[in-house]
Amino acid sequence: MLDYLQYASSVFLINKVRRQDIIGKKIFEINDKYYFSDIGVRNAIIGGYKQVQIDKILENVVFLQLKAQGYKVFVGKSQEKEIDFVAEKHGKITYIQVTYLIASEETKQREFGNLIEIKDNYEKIVLSLDDFVEGDHLGIQQYNIIDRLT
Repeated sequence: MLDYLQYASSVFLINKVRRQDIIGKKIFEINDKYYFSDIGVRNAIIGGYKQVQIDKILENVVFLQLKAQGYKVFVGKSQEKEIDFVAEKHGKITYIQVTYLIASEETKQREFGNLIEIKDNYEKIVLSLDDFVEGDHLGIQQYNIIDRLT
């Protein structure tokens, strides 16, 4: 399996993203995450668009946009929790969580809770497709994905 991922990465079909320990700033040697370079190719390989995969598709779109904007991108790990993206550009770090909708208290706790546990003062944001975003929640900004990435 790793050979296939390496081959797909070498021909720019997918992008390998390393995991970074947020507290120790150490890069992990295992558990890399992969994002497709083209969403259309992703859908062709996986078998088309499926509503249940919308979170993964949105995460992939955000990754592609961050790379296009010149960010160095990692997947964050804080204790046992994953931070979707640690985006770094010109020495500035932004922690980003991506979700389809914040439709339940459980989703809100998961997306904001992961970021609340990070004790540094870098920017922390949650991106979703919610039409009406709350703005600031305990110092974490929430934005509509389309508004923030365009």
